[in-house]
Amino acid sequence: MDNFLFSINVTFPIFILMLLGYFLKRIGFFKDEFVSMLNKFVFKLALPVLVFSDLYKQDFAKAWDGRFVLFCFITTVLSICIITAISFIVIKDNSRRGEFIQASYRSSAALLGLAFIQNIYGSETSSMGALMILGSVPLYNIFAVTVLTLTAQQSGKDNSSQPGLNKNLIIKTLKGIVTNPIILGIFFGILWSLLKLPAPKIISTVITDIGNLATPLGLMAMGGSFEFKKATKELIPSLVASFMKLFGLAIIFLPVSIALGYRNEQLIALLVMYGSATTVSCFIMAKNMGHEGTLSSGIIMMTTLGCSFSLTFWLFVLKSLGVI
Repeated sequence: MDNFLFSINVTFPIFILMLLGYFLKRIGFFKDEFVSMLNKFVFKLALPVLVFSDLYKQDFAKAWDGRFVLFCFITTVLSICIITAISFIVIKDNSRRGEFIQASYRSSAALLGLAFIQNIYGSETSSMGALMILGSVPLYNIFAVTVLTLTAQQSGKDNSSQPGLNKNLIIKTLKGIVTNPIILGIFFGILWSLLKLPAPKIISTVITDIGNLATPLGLMAMGGSFEFKKATKELIPSLVASFMKLFGLAIIFLPVSIALGYRNEQLIALLVMYGSATTVSCFIMAKNMGHEGTLSSGIIMMTTLGCSFSLTFWLFVLKSLGVI
């Protein structure tokens, strides 16, 4: 019951903020121009700072577990491959495939991972969440930038380009990866941690305050951009993506994780990676890279609402097996 209440307390406020953004747009308080600028602010500043703030204080050198990081990396690659294969069955329009793929594998690792581990095992074990973030989140974002760039290019954003890889498309994709604000936030956060650079109180406070804006503003902007009529047309892809995000990947990889001996906080970190709600940054990134965003927002809403129940289910199963 405590785990269920904790899941509800974590995920329902997120859902409510989305509804608030939708309501404010419906009554005319949010205008299209304001929602667009809000998305850009979150994508280019608040979200990268949030990711940086989640990483720069972590002691990666002290808590390093190469085997665990490698396992997170490998299963993330396999997850992406599985979702990509499914996308060719579910999605016929290539311009929507990028949104489907990234929303089906990208978890709220940074937002939910550390919170879940600390709630269950205490703050002293948060290093496992940090290592999980290191093994998965950079790859999450690199592949997301790649697939969104490829599908946006082929969707007609640049009518001079033909489907398939070409020199200009490769250059554009690589440039998108190295200049992506979220990837830069991850890079500098890890670099700051490894170099053990000091963080004066004033700077730390400013970083925290800016990072704290990312989630509420991003969620309200997403709600303001959401269109139910368009979302109903994406119902089947949204349901498939939501099932894979909350159950499918966990069904595949949790037994492997247990068989390899991962337990307690390591297993909880992996559970969040495989089976938590889709991260809000999926919508923000898709919207800012030339995609409509309706499919992304629908999947985020479904997984956020279902996450409270699915994570509670998985916690109950793992607890019953005696592995957490």
